[in-house]
Amino acid sequence: MKILSKLVLFVALVSMGTFATAQNLKIGYIDSNEIMGLMPERDTIEGKLVQFEKQLENELRAMANEYQTKLGDYQNNLATMSNLIRQSKEKELTDLQQRIQDFQQNADVEYGEKRNELLTPLINKVKKAIEDVGKENSYTYIMDSATGVLLHIGTGADNVTAKVKAKLSIK
Repeated sequence: MKILSKLVLFVALVSMGTFATAQNLKIGYIDSNEIMGLMPERDTIEGKLVQFEKQLENELRAMANEYQTKLGDYQNNLATMSNLIRQSKEKELTDLQQRIQDFQQNADVEYGEKRNELLTPLINKVKKAIEDVGKENSYTYIMDSATGVLLHIGTGADNVTAKVKAKLSIK
């Protein structure tokens, strides 16, 4: 699907290129990876993410150590345990295993949320700079060469979505 969208975008750009002189199109591109890599805030954000990841890993490691300790205790004393104590210890181990799995899943989600929380202001700052450059320099389109995403659409650009939908008889 991603290849198809890039192909459509390429065809559209080639088509626009043939009409560029008639319509006075001005197309620019940027490399978002290069820009994001050079942003001074990036190091601070990466540091905070590494610190947050270490906190999550430490908690997970503590839970895993607790599990190993309890499992070792269970295995060492299995022969002398009554049936009721054995069942209780097995349930405790099963519950702890489930807590560890839940923590891992929740940690992955929380890390993603933290990453988005920290990167969103930086991404918005870059987007605003792209919009400003597009407006100040009268670019019709600015694309990201790293992702193939259209980042800026100027006021002179025509949105032909309605025409294409009509051609396809869709609403």
